[in-house]
Amino acid sequence: MSKILLFDGECNLCNGIVQFVIKRDPKAHFKFAALQSETGQRLLNEYNLPHTFDSFILIEDGKAYQKSSAGLRVTRHLSGAWRVFTIFKIIPTPVRDVVYNFTARNRYNWFGKRDSCMMPTPDIKNRFLD
Repeated sequence: MSKILLFDGECNLCNGIVQFVIKRDPKAHFKFAALQSETGQRLLNEYNLPHTFDSFILIEDGKAYQKSSAGLRVTRHLSGAWRVFTIFKIIPTPVRDVVYNFTARNRYNWFGKRDSCMMPTPDIKNRFLD
């Protein structure tokens, strides 16, 4: 079953992370949806998640993971040495999320913001949910 990543479609950092995952996910484990999209909003409702755009969310096996927990779970499925980052799960979630929240608060200032969500190229369009 596919894993779904929900991301801020207007955030340059978030779009960069999506591109990073796509390049390291040759088996296409992941599907993607912008939090701003109808699908993103429906999934937020379905999983009783806040309708904010400052969290990276992974839906896997019927459960939603947020923030640093989502990011670390993603690394388990990437090709290459990226799986080594799962070692950071030994750090308590509240501590990891302090770093995550700081980055999330500053992401537009540091990386910029798009006027609209990313439009996938034809070769990866099937990985994005409407």
